[in-house]
Amino acid sequence: MIMLSDYLALIDGTNLTPQLDPTQIEIKDAYVSDMLSDVMGSAKPGQAWITIMKHLNVIAVSSMTGVEAIVFAKGSAPDPAVIDKAIEEEICLVLSPKSVFELSGILYQALHK
Repeated sequence: MIMLSDYLALIDGTNLTPQLDPTQIEIKDAYVSDMLSDVMGSAKPGQAWITIMKHLNVIAVSSMTGVEAIVFAKGSAPDPAVIDKAIEEEICLVLSPKSVFELSGILYQALHK
């Protein structure tokens, strides 16, 4: 397990929801998918969701699955309405310039060292 704040430092991440404290969010695993139905059926609390999808539905799916952090790959930032809804639902949004592959590998290494 690592804290989301530690992962942010490893991925050149930016917290898009500064009202939420990434030092309080534990990451035990990740789920990587860009298909909402797949995430709904398989993601679990304690995972960070790594994706390139950035529309409002990601917040609903994250809330349903108990995922507390969404990491947007490739510097693809969501609209302000998505960020506002994430704050309301207490879901931390992270933006990174790295690819999905890089983000997954970095988290895997951090969790297994």
